[in-house]
Amino acid sequence: MCRAVSFNVTAPLAETGACHCAMCRKWSGGVFMSVAVPEGGMEVEGAENLTAYASSPWAERVFCKLCGSSVFYRVTADGPMKGEMHVGLGTLDDVSDLSFNSEIYIDRKPAIYAFAGEGRTLMTEAQVVELFGGVVPD
Repeated sequence: MCRAVSFNVTAPLAETGACHCAMCRKWSGGVFMSVAVPEGGMEVEGAENLTAYASSPWAERVFCKLCGSSVFYRVTADGPMKGEMHVGLGTLDDVSDLSFNSEIYIDRKPAIYAFAGEGRTLMTEAQVVELFGGVVPD
């Protein structure tokens, strides 16, 4: 928001999704919609203005330390997703070529909203926790 940080995603973008967990909803002010970017798939200018908060045993949330804007969620746990960033869709200039692929923590989604359309992968809290070795975040 303050323009102290900018980035250019250099990796091809394909996986987009929504997370309905309580942490993501509190962090983003609603459902957290993001696009997956592999480690090394983004060039950051102003990285000295970023800071991270270890929000769970498997990830950290990265935000601008000047204005507080959320920038991305990064997987820190060992495994095939380590280093993967989930960049907030609202931080991207153009999302017109992306499709909506998945929703996680679907069993934690508030009943007051629902996304239209079908064909997305849906994962419950238990399935996500299992993906990260059964460690439940606080």
